[in-house]
Amino acid sequence: MDLQARKLNIIEYLIGLTDETVFNVIEKIINESKNASANKSFTQQELIERALKSNQDYQSGNIIDQKQLEAESKHW
Repeated sequence: MDLQARKLNIIEYLIGLTDETVFNVIEKIINESKNASANKSFTQQELIERALKSNQDYQSGNIIDQKQLEAESKHW
């Protein structure tokens, strides 16, 4: 089963969920996951590697401008 199908199964489960205790547990897990992602810190080495990769992308022309990004994001 692919990720999209699994997501739809979870959404269907949540729609039919009537037990608020179970919902609260699920909601807590989701919120903790969001917070963990938002608070991820990078090591100095990771930042350097990201900067080097960005420079390589730029030099090889692997970039898009603001207008292209805005047009692309309309389809998200």
